[in-house]
Amino acid sequence: MAEADTLAPDEQIYHYQDDRDPKCPFAPPPKLRALNETAPVSRARIWDGSDHWLVTGHAAQRAILSDPRVSSDDKQPGFPYPNKPMADTAHLHPLTIFNADGADHTRIRRMMTRPFTRPRMEALRPKIQQFTDELIDKMLDGPKPADLVTSLSLPLPSLMICALLGVPYEDHEFFQEHAGLATRSDKTTEEQNAANEALGGYLARLLQKKMEEPEEDVLSDFAARIKDGDLTLPEATLLSMILLIAGHETSASMITMGTALLLENPDELARLREIDDTKDAQNAVEEILRYLTIAQFGQRRIAAEDFEFEGVQIKRGDGIIVPLPAGNWDPEAFPEPEKLDLTRKATHHHAFGWGIHQCLGQQLARIELQVVYGTLYRRVPTLRLAVDRDELAFRPADALAFAIPELPVTW
Repeated sequence: MAEADTLAPDEQIYHYQDDRDPKCPFAPPPKLRALNETAPVSRARIWDGSDHWLVTGHAAQRAILSDPRVSSDDKQPGFPYPNKPMADTAHLHPLTIFNADGADHTRIRRMMTRPFTRPRMEALRPKIQQFTDELIDKMLDGPKPADLVTSLSLPLPSLMICALLGVPYEDHEFFQEHAGLATRSDKTTEEQNAANEALGGYLARLLQKKMEEPEEDVLSDFAARIKDGDLTLPEATLLSMILLIAGHETSASMITMGTALLLENPDELARLREIDDTKDAQNAVEEILRYLTIAQFGQRRIAAEDFEFEGVQIKRGDGIIVPLPAGNWDPEAFPEPEKLDLTRKATHHHAFGWGIHQCLGQQLARIELQVVYGTLYRRVPTLRLAVDRDELAFRPADALAFAIPELPVTW
């Protein structure tokens, strides 16, 4: 990380994150996209004035996220934190799947993988379909216009992650409020700490209950590991918090953002209206994931040693940022990336990251999206925005996740 007195001239460096173009809000910021025209690796300045390496090319992203010379340890000096609250609390962070490397990461991830295998997630498809149909029924029976976020986008993944983890859905307003803070860019360190304490205390109490009264769910598995000495209660609490937050917030954003995007592309939307089997929406889901890439803040890493990469010399302690939307709009990997094409073979996208830190719940998210995209527009063929697109409030580019907090729709 460059010190303040050695920073590059302000006009020669990209400021991460620049805002998206209001005329094309679904696309990555224009300046970010333009960096690939020069080189797949460049320099960028973040919120605290520090400079770091920015890896924007698709192939370069795969290489750097798989490179053992790059670390996720967020306690290292020079780590490119996404915001001040994360920087202020990094010294308190225990090992998780996000900040562990090597054997530590393998050990932690193995504890969390079993419930999220492809066969187990596929077995949930009928339940996801049931919840989706029930929520659509309720929306159609209610007043118009409706907010798609509160009617479908948020309750569906919340219901599923609650069932999977063993968290009572009747507590959803509590955990959604505190989990939603994690993706806001305007939170303070105090707000972050208060939310973590509230949500952590809630989950710790649930884990203690499941140690005495186990059920068939993930929290009960963690509770058993606590009793066997494989996990401590604080470690299990944090793992549970990660799954609870990631399990509903990102899928909710994808349902909302995908619907808004499709309503702007009626020809592509027509393809989904013809689907009878939600499995046939697989290709469409991958393309929409590529196009939107809601994890917009960038994967954060730090160099563990000196090495040369894509023609630049990276030094030990240099911060590295990998903005996934830029890789997913790299024309070398996806010709005409600005074109939404649901027939495109886009399975090599990075919407769930790449390497050992890929999203653990990606198979659940895929099936949820296949069911929603393959059901909603067929059942409500006249679905449309109830406001002008210009009236939609998009989260700013420095928020951790790309989202629309409210999506008024009618039919």
